[in-house]
Amino acid sequence: MPRANRYYTPGHIWHITHRCHKKDYLLKFEKDRKLWIKWLFEAKKRYKVSVLNYIVTSNHVHLLICDNTPARSIPIFMQLIQGRTAQEYNNRKRRNGAYWEDRYHATAIGTDEHLQHCMVYIHMNMVRAGMVDHPIKWEESGYYEIANPKQRYSIIDYKTLLDVLGYESIDQLQSVQAEWVQEALTKDIQKREPKWTESIAVGDEDFIEKIRLELNIKPSPGRITQSEDSFTLAEGDFPYPYDDNIVSKTSF
Repeated sequence: MPRANRYYTPGHIWHITHRCHKKDYLLKFEKDRKLWIKWLFEAKKRYKVSVLNYIVTSNHVHLLICDNTPARSIPIFMQLIQGRTAQEYNNRKRRNGAYWEDRYHATAIGTDEHLQHCMVYIHMNMVRAGMVDHPIKWEESGYYEIANPKQRYSIIDYKTLLDVLGYESIDQLQSVQAEWVQEALTKDIQKREPKWTESIAVGDEDFIEKIRLELNIKPSPGRITQSEDSFTLAEGDFPYPYDDNIVSKTSF
């Protein structure tokens, strides 16, 4: 399996996915999913990272985060969550060996309707997997938390999420996300969309061009593709040396 990307340029919203080693079902029990969420809460509190959405499945996780940290905290944020989760799990199970695939994958998401679509894609993960018939039935998720806001230990950064989506209240957000999911339930929800988890960026044409320039990626045939509702910047190697003031391939 090719190693997942860590392309990074600051100041964007990122959809991060990370699978358990060899796609093993190391998160199949609620106790283990709650463990990951415990460390997600600790990491977002410690490093001030804005979490906009998340879901913990049986063998992988999704995170939607806003890179509004001044010190580029996302790499150490991820290191804390994944490292402590793996350590506690292996100690409890008296298990040796890797817990996660060696790299997580990060996709930059445009802050227009593409952000809404990515939110829904994350919400519908366990419905697509056939585990539940509605996202509200999977508690280890952003959909469940938004529908049932916590007084303490909240993961979601509601203020940032409302700002980027353009809504004024949590009540309004709850209403529209219910509408998004109801619409998704009437469509082909079994269809997986690789662009959300395998590309460098998803958004409109201007956003894709902005990311391409920031990452110093040379235009090439097939690198940028257009679908019915979005443009996608595909994976690939950087064609020439980095400017460390612009991008760091190893930092994300």
